[in-house]
Amino acid sequence: MSRNVEYAAAWMYRGIWGVLTRWFRVPQHPPSLPTVSGEPLQSFRPSDGFLRYLKLQFWLTILPTEIFITIGWFSVVAASATAGRPWIVFLATPIAIFLATVPQTLGYLAIHLRYDTTWYVLSQRSLRIRSGIWTINEATITFENIQNVTVESGPIERIFGIGNVIVDTAGGSSGGSTAHGKGATNLHRGEIAGVSNAAEIRQTILSRLSLSKAAGLGDEDTPPAPGWTAEHVAALREIRDALRTKS
Repeated sequence: MSRNVEYAAAWMYRGIWGVLTRWFRVPQHPPSLPTVSGEPLQSFRPSDGFLRYLKLQFWLTILPTEIFITIGWFSVVAASATAGRPWIVFLATPIAIFLATVPQTLGYLAIHLRYDTTWYVLSQRSLRIRSGIWTINEATITFENIQNVTVESGPIERIFGIGNVIVDTAGGSSGGSTAHGKGATNLHRGEIAGVSNAAEIRQTILSRLSLSKAAGLGDEDTPPAPGWTAEHVAALREIRDALRTKS
């Protein structure tokens, strides 16, 4: 039954997705980032393993409900046979089928909607994360504000070959939630969830982070901008240090 339900949901999804994209104007292309001329943009989505991981989570969550519905239906059949009222089975069967299939179908649709609306974009200066089903959320993190970049991957996620890149920005709290889908709405934490090359993405962010900070105000070897005196630069450095101390 589960395989048939998934095929039916996949067929429905192709039609419903087209309707949803028109009604709710769901963006079908990756978000953009402001760049200078010739600067490359790296756009990517979660891996296929992330989609399988989400499906496993869903089936494990819904399995107790399916077992309960099945036991309930057999109990109704047995009770109707004992009472000599077979018409009860005809009434209970459509209800049981509805309860057993509709949640699975809706869950399948929600999982694919989440997967299809998630995008990650990297430029030389910033990261943009797009996610959401009903409401599309976009968060932009500039590399200059990043304080820490880590990789998280649980045992089940490792089975599917995926990991999550956690990006903490200035003022962020390491105790914040890291559940899938929540990172994009947290101004102090971004999450690149469900990617197969998490370590590589982390290294890319760290390398661009070092370049961004090296090209910033703190680079002693960088000459002042035209028209700026050494006093101007010193004053700005004092402001920068004061802001860092407060944060």
